[in-house]
Amino acid sequence: MKSKAVQDYYPDDVALCYGCGRLNEYGHQLKSYWDGNETIARFTPKEYHTAIQGFVYGGLIASLIDCHGTGSAALAAYKNENRDIDSLPAFRFVTASLQVDYLKPTPIGVELVLRGKIVEVKGRKVITEITVSANGEITAKGKVIAVQIPENFSKE
Repeated sequence: MKSKAVQDYYPDDVALCYGCGRLNEYGHQLKSYWDGNETIARFTPKEYHTAIQGFVYGGLIASLIDCHGTGSAALAAYKNENRDIDSLPAFRFVTASLQVDYLKPTPIGVELVLRGKIVEVKGRKVITEITVSANGEITAKGKVIAVQIPENFSKE
């Protein structure tokens, strides 16, 4: 049985993210897991995720890096506090900064593998570096600075 992703435990009120929200039926529903000392997520772009025929739209790549970066931040926060990902209060992060470098065109129709490295955990801030690979080649990389959403966060 495959273990659950950190996004599977996000509280309902913060599980609507277009990139990783399990409650957003129109979104990517990206799932982030530990894989050794790195994090991993997988996503297969659809034909409509195109920029130039046969290649993925760069905005999708940025979105995947963004959401895997915040998911990786949540995983790192649980690990840093030696807590299980289903424990409360839940850790949920948002992006404070996103940097993306496109290294080569990313093909459509193949599974993309996102790998994350935790660079720093400092208080409510986590910095991650994410790579995107297609057919075993890194096509993009990014850096995400994520900050933890406070427990008393309100949209008001």
